Amino acid sequence: MADPGAAPPTPTSPARDSPLARAERFVWLTARVLEQRLFAHQFRDGAADPVETALDAYRNEDGGYGHGLEPCLRGPVSRPLHTARALDVLDSVGRCDGRRAERVCRYLTSVSTADGALPAVHPRRRDSPAAPFVPVVEDPLGRLLATGPVVGLLHRNEVWHAWLFRATDFCWQAVESLEGAHPYEVRAAVAFLDRAPDRARAEAAAERLGRLVRGQRLAALDPDDLDAYPVAPGCAPGEHHLPHDYARTPRSLARAWFTDEEMARSLDFLAAVQQEDGGWPVRGRRWAPAPASEARPMVTIEALRTLVAYGRSVG
Repeated sequence: MADPGAAPPTPTSPARDSPLARAERFVWLTARVLEQRLFAHQFRDGAADPVETALDAYRNEDGGYGHGLEPCLRGPVSRPLHTARALDVLDSVGRCDGRRAERVCRYLTSVSTADGALPAVHPRRRDSPAAPFVPVVEDPLGRLLATGPVVGLLHRNEVWHAWLFRATDFCWQAVESLEGAHPYEVRAAVAFLDRAPDRARAEAAAERLGRLVRGQRLAALDPDDLDAYPVAPGCAPGEHHLPHDYARTPRSLARAWFTDEEMARSLDFLAAVQQEDGGWPVRGRRWAPAPASEARPMVTIEALRTLVAYGRSVG
């Protein structure tokens, strides 16, 4: 067992003022244990077991996850958005398989809507606090926002479960019928399409979606002139979505939506917004101090992942 009084590991890079070293200090100063261990695994050759141990603290007996794992939802009760976050963590450490996936799929089956999809928030335990932009309703509809990332991650890890069949069909129908899209909805669609087994169908759907994104100006292509781009309904003032927000890696189908120059400007912007304390800012709406504080280390790890995926040096 690790010494609870031991100091956190020090950066191994000699570049003590590099973006990575600054982010590491920020994570050790501000993050939950889960994000501290995830950072160590992702960037400092840390083991996977401590990450999974930290994640287990958020798992409930019903197979879902709660306890504020996704910061915008508070309280102990399991929620689909918590499960999406848990699967992303498990995927990051190569543990999204076997009994873990089976347990999660049983929970997903129990909270699915009539069309086999996931609601953003299941109406269990209405007394648990949630952000005002994630309302709890009595008879929620299936949402691509909640379903797409989960289905994509399960397909990426070659998980097969009865729940996946109808949920996959829901995602195809939702993606292929998108017209007036929202940036977060598009990102959920990309999360599904990047891992969907039918690659030809996924490529065709992504091509159509890319035309929609550009036609509706859902991506801010010039970070030096953000005011020229509309902010989507429901987003925070100034919350623009840039090319890297859609194409998190160069292997994403969304990468083809943008020119090399547009993507380079987007990545330059991402690198430049690292703040003085070493963390990246939360660009979404804020509704309480704790969720915003807990989200920043998550956003910081994701920013570093994106920069590294594109071959940008972080130190």
